[in-house]
Amino acid sequence: MTVSLRGGFERRKGCLIFSFTGQLDAYSEKQFTNFVNDAFSANQLPMVIDLTKIDFIDSSGLGAMVHSAKQCKKSKRSFVVVGNPRVSQIIKSVRLEDFLHLVSDLDTALNKLAA
Repeated sequence: MTVSLRGGFERRKGCLIFSFTGQLDAYSEKQFTNFVNDAFSANQLPMVIDLTKIDFIDSSGLGAMVHSAKQCKKSKRSFVVVGNPRVSQIIKSVRLEDFLHLVSDLDTALNKLAA
C-alpha cells in the first residue's frame, strides 16, 4: 500500500503553517510526524496544522495530532488545527476539539494565534 499524504509548510504572519492533502492514517502518520518534527525542531514559531484538504483521518492520525499538540504545549508554543467538516466531525466525536484548538478556517487560526 502506498502512502497517500502530501504536505508542505510556509511561514506567514509569524506562524508556521503546515498544509496536508490526502489521508492521515496508520500508513502515513509516521511521515506526518517526521515532517512536523523536523520543522518543529528548527523553529520556535506558533504552528497551524491545516487539514482542510484531508480526505480521511483515523485513530493513528489523531494520535499523531495529539503528539504534535503535546510537543507544542511542552515547549510553550501555540498550536491550532484547521479542519474541514469531515475532519472536524471526527475530532469532535472523540472530544479533542479543545485540546487541538480546532477552528474552521485558516484566517481564524492566524487571528487566534496573533491575539
